[in-house]
Amino acid sequence: MSDLDDRDRKLLTLLAADATPSYAELGKMLNLSAPAVHERVKRLKRDGLIKGIAAKLDGARIGRPLLAFVHVDTNNWSITQQVLGLAELTEVEEIHTITGKSAMLLKVRVRDTQALELLLARIHQIEGITNTTSDIALTSYLERGPLPDNA
Repeated sequence: MSDLDDRDRKLLTLLAADATPSYAELGKMLNLSAPAVHERVKRLKRDGLIKGIAAKLDGARIGRPLLAFVHVDTNNWSITQQVLGLAELTEVEEIHTITGKSAMLLKVRVRDTQALELLLARIHQIEGITNTTSDIALTSYLERGPLPDNA
């Protein structure tokens, strides 16, 4: 992060909010030429600060309105790789190893509680998983990735 100048930080903030503007539009906001913005974006991608650019989909409008966080308890850490296999399921949005009472945390989005129950049954089929606890989100007020400081 120390190699980022103010324009890099502003560019990252703009792209995090909306990645659809053209380089020319971004250039106007940053007082840079379109080619200069393009070169910055290429460098930020190359350096791994921009991991990818993706559309944020509306879960409810694509048929998955139920957002849940599933805490996964295991009998040991060695099964982490097996749990990572769940990344192939479209319902699983995020997988994290965590500290605290659970070993892992999954962010999942499903059609309804029946679909969540089926997903939990699939998770419990993984040998070494001892328990799951689910928290269902009622309203999501903010979902975003990290933003650079001093933007």
